[in-house]
Amino acid sequence: MLALIRILILTLLANFTSGDVLLSQPLTVRWRYESAVTLNLTPAFDNERIYLPLAGGTIIALKASDGRLYWRSEMGGELSASPVADESAIYVASETIVQANETQKPAGALRALGREGGVTQWMTPLVRPLRGALTISGTKLFAGGSDGRAYAFDKRTGGVLWSIPFALAFSNQPVAKNGKVYFGSEDGTLLALDETTGQLLWRHRTKGAIHGPVAVTDDSVFFGSGDGYVYAVSTDKGREKWRKRTGAGVESVVLTGDTLLAASLDNFAYLLNLKGSMLWKKQLPGRIAAQPLAVAETALFTPLSSSEGVVLGLKDGKQVNSLPTGDELTSSASPIIVGDAVILTTEHGLLAFARPSEAVSKP
Repeated sequence: MLALIRILILTLLANFTSGDVLLSQPLTVRWRYESAVTLNLTPAFDNERIYLPLAGGTIIALKASDGRLYWRSEMGGELSASPVADESAIYVASETIVQANETQKPAGALRALGREGGVTQWMTPLVRPLRGALTISGTKLFAGGSDGRAYAFDKRTGGVLWSIPFALAFSNQPVAKNGKVYFGSEDGTLLALDETTGQLLWRHRTKGAIHGPVAVTDDSVFFGSGDGYVYAVSTDKGREKWRKRTGAGVESVVLTGDTLLAASLDNFAYLLNLKGSMLWKKQLPGRIAAQPLAVAETALFTPLSSSEGVVLGLKDGKQVNSLPTGDELTSSASPIIVGDAVILTTEHGLLAFARPSEAVSKP
């Protein structure tokens, strides 16, 4: 029996590579990047680099393993949406600056920056800036504009594949799956569009803003609304299957296997099954504006006005770890994992957490 246990342990250790991150394990600060101009935008990343948006229309590329600066690109104006990256480029949305005494509205732009030097590969000017976050699906980029337009771009050229006007304002992250792309709006409407043509397939109306990305299965779309409900609607027609009340606006939902994790502005995290039944709820030390990071039966939250990330076990909602930041968390930028590091955006820059044996100081 003991021999069998030893074999199982050795097998688990062999399968656990340096790139794996278990949020329940002790994690300490590997490196930090100091900046006083971080934004409420989630950094983009690829397999080994982080692309951090900063005030003043600046984005920087950092090496995920040690925080070393690769390059800095300054576009002017201000960045207007969370960027996204793939193996060849970083896609960045920006807007012009309008002074308080000016009546004109800000114009926007979408750029592709080269991965190796941050040089602009193409730029597409826009009448109004993009908001929320950019999304990649195959060769397309999706984004919503402050003027109520839903966009699809060719990520290789920046060409506009379609642009559909709605009497809405968008500030969430579109989600593309199974030929549909979902946009949530500030007035509480969820739109399902055909990914190829932009044709409106259906809409579902709530009474509060939809900020976070939706979660999609083969037959259901799950999302949170500022009206304090978590919703499940059918993917084919947008028919409501159920809704579950929470204490305040729901900022984001995350699929965690056969359960749904919801983060709310009432300081609570909720876990529901996919039929809408509440499994547990857990109060955290601040409002949860950022999308949580779910990994291997755990989830990391970054409550506003607190000074640590909180890791909960998904089985029972009990706290299993914390990531002290030393700074107050004031950003709604979501935590991310790049390689074997967990990255948090704070008021004064980035923090990278890793297992203690791998934690090193930045040169």
